[in-house]
Amino acid sequence: MGVHISFLGGADTVTGSKFLVQHQGISVMVDCGLFQGYKQLRLRNRAPLPVDPSQISTVLLTHAHLDHSGYLPLLAKSGFRGPAYASSGTRDLCGILLPDSGHLQEEDAAFANRHGFSKHAPALPLYTRQDAIDCLPLIKTVPQRQAFSPLEGWRVTFQPAGHIVGASGILVEVAGRRLFFSGDVGRPNDALMLPPDSLPAVDTLVVESTYGDRAHPTENLVAELGPALARLAARGGKAVVPVFAVGRAQAVLHAIAQLKAQGTIPRHLPVYLDSPMAVNTTQSFATHLGEYRLSREEVQAMVHCATMVSTTDESKALATRHGPTVILSASGMATGGRVLHHLEQYAGDHRNMVILTGYQAPGTRGATLASGAQSVRIHGHDVQVRAEVVQLESASAHADAAQLIDWMRSCPKAPDQVYVVHGERAASDALRIRIERELQWRAMVPEQGSTWPC
Repeated sequence: MGVHISFLGGADTVTGSKFLVQHQGISVMVDCGLFQGYKQLRLRNRAPLPVDPSQISTVLLTHAHLDHSGYLPLLAKSGFRGPAYASSGTRDLCGILLPDSGHLQEEDAAFANRHGFSKHAPALPLYTRQDAIDCLPLIKTVPQRQAFSPLEGWRVTFQPAGHIVGASGILVEVAGRRLFFSGDVGRPNDALMLPPDSLPAVDTLVVESTYGDRAHPTENLVAELGPALARLAARGGKAVVPVFAVGRAQAVLHAIAQLKAQGTIPRHLPVYLDSPMAVNTTQSFATHLGEYRLSREEVQAMVHCATMVSTTDESKALATRHGPTVILSASGMATGGRVLHHLEQYAGDHRNMVILTGYQAPGTRGATLASGAQSVRIHGHDVQVRAEVVQLESASAHADAAQLIDWMRSCPKAPDQVYVVHGERAASDALRIRIERELQWRAMVPEQGSTWPC
């Protein structure tokens, strides 16, 4: 029997990445992500996997974002006993993100039960904070660019992918076949992260396509964010900035530090980072110097340009502030977390601003705001949107379509097969077409739940 891949997530959608590699009765899962966005996608998180978790030999994590790692606590709760391998940066960030994810799910379930929103009594979280904490010892760290053997006959190499701290592409070698999983590919000119390593010679490539049908603007984040914050400061409004706690929050803080140093925005403009997860991530940057472009001094400037908000009382106190204020808060697509309370508070005032900082998956509140909707549903009721909504196009940590093609072009030979994943259907198919036409490689977009040889 040959080597096969089953696409258990990240197919037909930009979330939920789970790729099951099987050979001679051994199952290895590459990425273990949560589905996010539309309700019908989120419901997939509660459906049983087509494989018994206890029969999965190991998990390989490309990086810590929840759409790639957030299912791990549930997998462990359902019988997976590990190990799960990751870079040290990914392990450290999972230690922040996964317990926070469990905590938010507990809060959401409790809120639904208090207000009668659940059609099933009682509403239950997918997993709890304690479930997430319990799964963390399963994560074992491996150095990047150094091959290891997680199982007899299997050889694995993690290599830097840019994107966020610890992010990796993963080469899996088994039964004479070389499979490469891109994870999320970073931008070659990212302001924060170093460029991804070149693609090695492979037989099968599984490549993300988040931005497979578009190009990033030529202007950088500093140039795009500066005018928006200058307008906000001039009219005395409040800006709510939904951010991903890992990666996006730090990129925006770095840009704000530069804008203040340049005098583009007032040095005294109050900025708050209201997300314990983002606060911990920002402060942990100092332990991973060398994995990104910033110097120690630039990291310190990034940390000190904002007031770090950790407790719930401190977060609530922001509502009593007067004058122009910038509040960065998770989550990046406004799917949950403290940012929802700030949107409730400020979205209805025309002096205020909502700044979206990257890709907004269909079905999320961020996508609703980006579409120009006049209201957005939060905590069971419709909130009017009169604030100016600004969508930054330069903040993404993903390579765009042309950059993905250039990255693939670094491969020494044409793969036998390319599977295009982790994108909406239009984006995935657009990238498939470019791969076939420009690289003349065989490419396809696999369907959710399908299994293909490699």
